[in-house]
Amino acid sequence: MENSTKVITGRVRFSYANVWEPKSINGGDEKYSVSLIIPKSDKKTIADIKAAIEVAKKEGAAKFGGKIPASLKLPLRDGDVDRADDEAYKDSYFINANSKDKPGIVDKQVKPILDPGEFYSGCYGRASITFYAFNQNGNKGIACGLQNLQKLADGEPLSGRSRAEDDFTTVDEDDFLA
Repeated sequence: MENSTKVITGRVRFSYANVWEPKSINGGDEKYSVSLIIPKSDKKTIADIKAAIEVAKKEGAAKFGGKIPASLKLPLRDGDVDRADDEAYKDSYFINANSKDKPGIVDKQVKPILDPGEFYSGCYGRASITFYAFNQNGNKGIACGLQNLQKLADGEPLSGRSRAEDDFTTVDEDDFLA
């Protein structure tokens, strides 16, 4: 059966990529996670996400006592509003996806990426994500589950940390001793 809440995104930028080791956020369960920065110009991905969220709302109505609450927390957020001070989120929507299971990570040729340095916050690619309803501790909403990731292109790292290759130049052994 095809999962009607599953979306394969268009080209997105990955941020806060915790995809190699699960991390606990605010003392919760350890999870793999990534923030997907979606250009507002990618109308298809945004429409697909909104449609999947609507399906998840309907499927989740039972978790909400039979009807969909007006104050439901939704996963698709506006970068110009919620991350106004971050240039990487300008003219974009974003969605935070997570999973207890490690996502599959592949390159353009769909070959597994095994080197953590190859997939990082700032690179570009596609993601397969699913949407589902939650009702925990009085919080009701639709969450985004992380399935798999495909890297399509390198990008400026978003970690704020420089790369060693950019910080140093080649040193001739003779110069080093001088």
